[in-house]
Amino acid sequence: MSKHILVVDDEAHIREVLLYALQKEGYAVTAVADGRAAMDAAGAGRVDLVVLDVMLPEIDGLEVCRRIRAASRTPILFLSARADEVDRIVGLELGGDDYLIKPFSPRELVARVRALLRRAEAPPAPAEPRAAVLRHGPVEVDIDRHEARYLGQIVPLTATELGVLSALLERPGVVLSRAQLMQRAYRYDNLITERTIDTHVRRIRAKFREVGGDPIATVHGVGYKAQGA
Repeated sequence: MSKHILVVDDEAHIREVLLYALQKEGYAVTAVADGRAAMDAAGAGRVDLVVLDVMLPEIDGLEVCRRIRAASRTPILFLSARADEVDRIVGLELGGDDYLIKPFSPRELVARVRALLRRAEAPPAPAEPRAAVLRHGPVEVDIDRHEARYLGQIVPLTATELGVLSALLERPGVVLSRAQLMQRAYRYDNLITERTIDTHVRRIRAKFREVGGDPIATVHGVGYKAQGA
């Protein structure tokens, strides 16, 4: 059975381009022009992935994402004419899985759709024994409590950020590439792409710096590793 893609964009030209590109790849596509129609389409039947514009009439794309994510893990690929990092972060923290800036290449969008669908279909990795609490210097992650701390002070992290930091603390001092970090963090039930790893790392470091620490070191050209201060 072909995968069903829901395209949500208020620009008719973009809907037509996406409809053509995705149907050419064999996907079944429903295209709508506003957030309310998106919610109706999402509730009317099986949707395997949503391509979602941020700026929409009726209900904006961020709210549509929030409502879809409250009910399912359907992959969501945001489209936006706004390239600000803050907008990308908000979209990812609300549960978006990838973010593409307009204007975009239809071929790149189709490639990202394929990647997100493959990841959503992949069986979960076998559970590995893991400590309930991970510590490295003054940095601590309590996985069961979903809490990160620096010198005992709680640092509020999203589920994805906690997964990334936990993956690094599991192998303190070992440099992990973006691909390795994505695979290890994915075990914490988050759809993460290599393209978003840098954004998550920047957010983690910024939050720890507010309390005087920095748990992650960048190894240029390679990846990231945990550091204790």
